[in-house]
Amino acid sequence: MASEESFLSIDSYDTALCIIPPKHLWPPVDQLRSVYDPAYKKWPPHINLVYPFVSVHDLPRASELIVSRFQEIGGVAELNVRLDTASGFINKKVTFFIQDRDPSRSLELTNLRSTILDSLQPGHHPDARQMHMTVGQSKELNSPLSKYIMEKKIGLLPPLEWTVDKLYVLVRDKDKTQIDEGISSQMKIWGEINLTSLTLLKTPNPTSFYEDERTNDPADAELGVISGYRPLSRPPYTFSQAEHKWIPQRISLDTEPLESAPGTLAISSYNVQAEFQCPPTRARYPIIIQNLLERSALADVLVLQEVTDDFLSHLCKDKTIRENYPFFSNGPPDQIDIEPLPYHTNVVVLSKWPFSWDLLAFPSSRRSSAIVQFSNIGIQEEGVFLPIILFAVHLTSGLTNNSIEKKQQELLSILKYIPNTHLWNPWILAGDFNITTSVYTIETAVKRKEISSSSEATLSKLEAMFTQAGLVDSWTSACIQYGDSVELDRSQHDAKALGGERGATFDPTVNDLAANAVCSDFHKRPQRYDRILVRGKDFTVVGFNMFGQRMGPLEANVNTDTNSDGSDEQVSYGSDHWGIRCLVKISRDMLAELLDIPVIIPENLDPASSPLSHIGELAACLSTQPEFPSEVDIALRETALNLLKEVILQGDDSSTRGLPAFVIVPVGTYGLGVWTTTSDIDCLCIGPISSKTFFALAVQRLRKAASRGIKILRRVDAHFGTVLELEVGHIKVDLQYCSAVSIAETWPNALTLPPTDPIFKLSPSVLAQLKPMRDLYYLLRTVPDLAAFKLAYLLIKCWAKRRGIYAAKFGYLGGIQIAILLSRVCKLLSQDGRPVNAPTILATFYSHYAIFNWEEDMVFDPFFHKELRYFRTAQEPMAVLGFYGPSLNTTQTATIATVHAISKEFRRANELLSRREMTWTQFLGEDTDSVEFLDAYKMYIKITAQFWGTSFAKGNIFVDWLESRCIPLLVDLSKQVPHVNPRIWPARFVRQDAAEEDTEYEGHYIVGLEMRNAQGQPLTKEETRAGLERVQATLRKFETQVRSDSKYFDPKSCWMGATVVPKPKLGELRLDDRDWAKYTVEAEDADIGDSEFWASVETEEPGESRTRRESPARLPSKPAYEGKFRSASDVLNRLRWDQAMDSSDYIVGYEDRFSGVMERSVDSWKSETTHEEFIPEHRIVYFKRKSDGAIVWDKEQRRDEIFGSGVTSLIRQPRG
Repeated sequence: MASEESFLSIDSYDTALCIIPPKHLWPPVDQLRSVYDPAYKKWPPHINLVYPFVSVHDLPRASELIVSRFQEIGGVAELNVRLDTASGFINKKVTFFIQDRDPSRSLELTNLRSTILDSLQPGHHPDARQMHMTVGQSKELNSPLSKYIMEKKIGLLPPLEWTVDKLYVLVRDKDKTQIDEGISSQMKIWGEINLTSLTLLKTPNPTSFYEDERTNDPADAELGVISGYRPLSRPPYTFSQAEHKWIPQRISLDTEPLESAPGTLAISSYNVQAEFQCPPTRARYPIIIQNLLERSALADVLVLQEVTDDFLSHLCKDKTIRENYPFFSNGPPDQIDIEPLPYHTNVVVLSKWPFSWDLLAFPSSRRSSAIVQFSNIGIQEEGVFLPIILFAVHLTSGLTNNSIEKKQQELLSILKYIPNTHLWNPWILAGDFNITTSVYTIETAVKRKEISSSSEATLSKLEAMFTQAGLVDSWTSACIQYGDSVELDRSQHDAKALGGERGATFDPTVNDLAANAVCSDFHKRPQRYDRILVRGKDFTVVGFNMFGQRMGPLEANVNTDTNSDGSDEQVSYGSDHWGIRCLVKISRDMLAELLDIPVIIPENLDPASSPLSHIGELAACLSTQPEFPSEVDIALRETALNLLKEVILQGDDSSTRGLPAFVIVPVGTYGLGVWTTTSDIDCLCIGPISSKTFFALAVQRLRKAASRGIKILRRVDAHFGTVLELEVGHIKVDLQYCSAVSIAETWPNALTLPPTDPIFKLSPSVLAQLKPMRDLYYLLRTVPDLAAFKLAYLLIKCWAKRRGIYAAKFGYLGGIQIAILLSRVCKLLSQDGRPVNAPTILATFYSHYAIFNWEEDMVFDPFFHKELRYFRTAQEPMAVLGFYGPSLNTTQTATIATVHAISKEFRRANELLSRREMTWTQFLGEDTDSVEFLDAYKMYIKITAQFWGTSFAKGNIFVDWLESRCIPLLVDLSKQVPHVNPRIWPARFVRQDAAEEDTEYEGHYIVGLEMRNAQGQPLTKEETRAGLERVQATLRKFETQVRSDSKYFDPKSCWMGATVVPKPKLGELRLDDRDWAKYTVEAEDADIGDSEFWASVETEEPGESRTRRESPARLPSKPAYEGKFRSASDVLNRLRWDQAMDSSDYIVGYEDRFSGVMERSVDSWKSETTHEEFIPEHRIVYFKRKSDGAIVWDKEQRRDEIFGSGVTSLIRQPRG
């Protein structure tokens, strides 16, 4: 029996005797241990032979006893280990491990352990134990998903096979200065027992197994990732046709440029939404792969997030994917010699080009980022090739204080890692950043105390970190330059849209998978989680698009429902995210390349002061303004617009006739989504027929819809064309028409074409009619945050109206001017990709234009006018340039006086916003600005208009006309009296005691007179007296001109006068608040124009039978042109577009140059000059009705039974 001295206690957890595999076998198992095993870095991958072991002071004696016993038995037979089976046990927690399933090899390990224990405690009978290597542990004992993931993932590990030649004696080191950061202790090598030589090798000091991965640099230690610089050592996988399996790419890790390196690089990113069912359904896999193979998704490099082992194995089997992307960062985990992915959801990179890569782990969040270095793509810098570096990221999800903090730590790790390792390389950051962008979501989370205000500030800091790192957001850059997609028919009125939702890649309002992924109602807002950011000095963004936005059929399997007939008709999106792709050019500084013309740029953001910075308070302030639309106002206008479309189009069957369809699109403030309750709806109709024919049909249809609440108020012949002023359900609508076949044919694709496209080779008059629509669509497409833009716009418009500078007809600002001024600021502030909220936009807007030199500088969009060739004339005191021609300057009515007033108001506004504790409500004031105006000047011009003995509707026509004459008066005053700055208030005043019941009307336009010399000093008394005399002379001339216009001025029923009065003699005035809309009456034929033609159209009712309607008895009783003849074009248009006439019942007879008179149906007649079957209309000789063979229009006889023109009208004149 052994002596007591050889009996050692085995109860110390500070020592262990282990088998440890060779280090080259560690990566697969350590990749999983780093995620799932809390003992990772405390222990190496190991099989415990004896643990607990002997005390530290007994280690020498114990080692000697073990070696002696091995020597006594003649050594240890060759010991082979093959860990190839996953298993687990439960003991307070679930432990998952791998073991050797071969009984004979397992028995050899058991016998070895028995021999060792017998040497330490002779006669000891060890307990039965299965030797294993722990890979992971979990406290979630009852989680089927956790159990499935662990068992499945560990089961995918390649077998670990080696011959054991050493046993390791480990000792626990608790010295914080000697162990890795973040762990309490670490098992280190105390000594090694060599099984071949049967000797003990003791280390001088305990040695860490991970010693080569530690760093002494405190800065690197903060990273929590790979520290310092080291080559990217992992090769990609590629599919070997010869071996018919995936193999690591055998390429040199040295980098050198390709002889024909690409000048551009396309990057795609897609979160494929991992399956969390066990087992996974795989029903969406075909849709995801279909999305990845879309033309709009294919790229040079593809970054995927939320990739599982199962999905990657499925993806690797797709031949087309392999052909497009030969190189994968990870191989298929179901291949026996390839390890599983480290996490359940992973980042995987696919590429057309070879690369090397490494994994940057974030241990605190169980996430990682892949850093990819392309072998042959990059830039040359001073003779040195610098390969492109790509960081593929997937930050922690969620909107909680903890998740926001983790996101910040992860992003800091990446951005600190870059300068330490790849300072000079061009680099790209792509993936799912999970940064909440919806202002509504963030502010609601703060209000509900789901996140703190400091976390809200952290979200802003995350965005600022990108800018500080020199990164440019590719979506923002592309949106500003080239425009984003816009759904013109989608409602633009969303009270919860406060900003940060444009360009969303996660949209629960559209994508049901996204909607199902969130719980709280305020989370169900669009978020721009997915991004591709590039270093601005290395790349120019030249394109951006999204993909994966179409549904596809789910793959039938046991976990999806089928219909009763056995068919599976379920459809779904591929993921809860949209995919994104950008195209970048490897080039010099983007901004220098874009802005190659002089432009005044806001130097810095001007963050709004604390009381002004809350977007919710800005929105609340606007909602209390009387002009801000309510839900009822929104519904009324949507109803009015839909009714107008229904009445005008009447189920337009143009497509069945092979003709371009009509298009009706709202323009102006309504189209832009910035309208107020006082705004009209401006509509533009685009079609292929002439303006005259269109308005003939439109008037006919509108009048027949009178019972539905539609009135035609009047026709206005503006410089850009005819406008019908309508009232649709008490909503004022201005209807314009543009005859443009090419635009109607290609709608809406025409909107995305560049201005140089041949489709826009149109006459200046047509381009002028299209301009509002084209300008509108450009703004909608290129403003990076439409919601923030709209909030800012509404505030500016409300401010401008209060301050009396919102009225383009008076030379002040109008809707388009505010849109251009504001969009320019929005885009210049956002050009580097940083999100800018509405309060900051507003603060910058006012500070920028407060110091703007209106006399010398022009306001324009440098992203549109990249090669501006506009020459400003001396007659343009202000230049605010629009986008499309033919006329660029939108401030043609501005005068020196109005520009002076606008500039003064900008300076005042900026001064107010710079005050501490200023609020938006205080900024707008109490709507008493007109009262302030009446007290601001010593001298005024008072223009009085009176009418009596006539209706208010007709009287208002006179007053409106007088108003239009005020601008020429102001221009004349500026010329005649240069040192007078006249400022007109853009609204009428009435006496304080004026009442709604008054049968006579007296209104006043008031002009304030600022009398100062060129140096801005007040005039002397003599100068003032002389100036006022010239003003009076100018007013007398003005009165004479007005009173001599007999068309509008009737001295029997109206009067006007203009005089200079001092402030005390203005009288008690107030703004005219009369509702003039109720005095409007429906226009007569004479007010619309061409009454005879309209009458001829109106006599035909579509409800009557065609035979009776077109018989001679039903010809128009009142001819359109007596003795004149309507053209073939007019007849053709009416047959085509009048719903009361069946175009298929008519034939065109025309002269063929070779065959004589030929016939063709009206529906097959081609009017487009570019069509190969085009025949000039001057060759038409007659129109014939099929049903009775009657000639209804004859060119030679000048007979017309369609309109009743020509000789037909003469024949039908009453006799005697």
